[in-house]
Amino acid sequence: MTPGEPALYGCTVADGTEPESVLLPGHDVPLGRYTTVRRLLPQRPRRMVGAWCFVDHFGPDDVTGRPGMQVPPHPHTGLQTVTWLAEGEILHRDSLGNVQSIVPGQLNLMTAAHGIAHSEQTPPEHPPGMHGLQLWVALPEEARHGEARFEHHAALPVLRDGDVTVTVVVGEAGPLRSPALVHTPLLGAEVLFEGPGEHRLPVDPSFETAVLVMSGTADVAGVSLSPGSLLYLGQGRTAVPMEAAGPARLFVLGGTPFEEPLVMWWNFVGRSHEEIARARDDWMRGGRFGVVPGGQEPLPAPEMPTVRLKARDRHGRVLS
Repeated sequence: MTPGEPALYGCTVADGTEPESVLLPGHDVPLGRYTTVRRLLPQRPRRMVGAWCFVDHFGPDDVTGRPGMQVPPHPHTGLQTVTWLAEGEILHRDSLGNVQSIVPGQLNLMTAAHGIAHSEQTPPEHPPGMHGLQLWVALPEEARHGEARFEHHAALPVLRDGDVTVTVVVGEAGPLRSPALVHTPLLGAEVLFEGPGEHRLPVDPSFETAVLVMSGTADVAGVSLSPGSLLYLGQGRTAVPMEAAGPARLFVLGGTPFEEPLVMWWNFVGRSHEEIARARDDWMRGGRFGVVPGGQEPLPAPEMPTVRLKARDRHGRVLS
């Protein structure tokens, strides 16, 4: 395997079939002025996991005496943002007027729908560490034209299995169901190993699933996994087996395959070049996305590409 090339594995499930299993290496991307993230989705071999269409893993970083995350006001359409922290604090502001801090164990879920703007900043007085995930969920056609909204959940369902703690962030796993409102069958769950241990996380066999490690190392479905990669596990599983030799933090993604074609560009998820261009123009002119409180200068949109943006399916195949 050459550097950066996905590694293929065969993993047998309960009915004896061999779902596709691919280890996808992430790559570093600057986020704002002070933060670098590891982007795990989208990738050329695998653009989505269920409706999950974007995954950034940031940290763990020491932000003692540093600004931390400083992302100025910017727009979104056609998606939900999921913010999940293992360390630190982030202050969310949006054009609906919401101002909400988030700390580990809490969920911020923002539904952009037709359009919203927000900023994300580490507050001036903040903990020494910063570590977390920023994820996007693509909205289906019936939900993407509606009104924007924001949810903050200070408590989420938790299951303890010995030294393993499972938190269902969105969707459901076994008897646990998150209160967060989603629009397609979905799963996002953190699995925290406080020391050596094993756990089998139940999943819907109609879901495709994937796992990333935020810290430590773990064996997931027979594959050794460490931070920096995403292990795609395909469909057909009733559980995801995980084992760690020491402390480790994992995050499991899942959902029914998202069959609608998407055009993803900058902070927009749409269905056509014209729709994306219209969203960009609306952001630059002002009005549609509103104003984020706080007086911070909004982020200008990049210029549209000189080639036409084309819709792609979840496998990355061009459809128009």
